[in-house]
This record gives sequence, structure tokens and C-alpha cells, in this order.
Amino acid sequence: QVQLVESGGGLVQTGGSLRLSCRASGRPFSSYSMGWFRQAPGKERESVATISWTGGSTTYGDSVKGRFTISRDNAKNTVYLQMNSLKPEDTAVYYCAAKFIGSNWSFWGPGTQVTVSS
Repeated sequence: QVQLVESGGGLVQTGGSLRLSCRASGRPFSSYSMGWFRQAPGKERESVATISWTGGSTTYGDSVKGRFTISRDNAKNTVYLQMNSLKPEDTAVYYCAAKFIGSNWSFWGPGTQVTVSS
């Protein structure tokens, strides 16, 4: 099992920045890929960014490319999401997730709210 806890959400003005953190516990952190997802009211959950277990491979959703950066520190069992140039449409609950190679996103954190005011 993997337990995930997000932190770093909050209220920020348009154009501002936030850094989300997700600390993992349980199975060895370096053995699974990590991802950030978000869900806004009335919308489906969408993938924001993912990172491989080595950190050498990342993916980003089209709406956040060039503004968000995902990274991980395996020594600290933590994955980060640096969010710059935030827009009101980035307002959502952000979830951290983990998966092992060849499996689905099986482990999820409780989420952290990000609100961007216009």
C-alpha cells in the first residue's frame, strides 16, 4: 500500500505561483510513477502532470504546459508541482496519485484545494 498526503494549496491571485507537495509513505517511493490530477466543480478529473519513477520522463496536460513543472525527490519521498502564471481556470482540487509500472493509478491522496482569483 501507498499513502499520499498533499499540501501547499491555497488562494492566489491571477498570475501568482504555488508549489504543491505530496509526501508518500508505505512502499519504496522510487518504485512507482507519480502524478498530479485536478478536478474542478462540474468537470471530470484531468491529468495535470506525471513523472516516472526515475524522474527522467515527464508529461503535462496541454493547458499547463510551460507554466507547471513536476519534480520528485526520492530521498524525501516527495513529489512537487510548481505552478506559475496561475489562471482562474486552474481553480480545482488537486490530487496526487501513484502507480506501479504496468498498472493503473491505484493510490490517491485526499486532495488540496487551489483557488485562483481574478
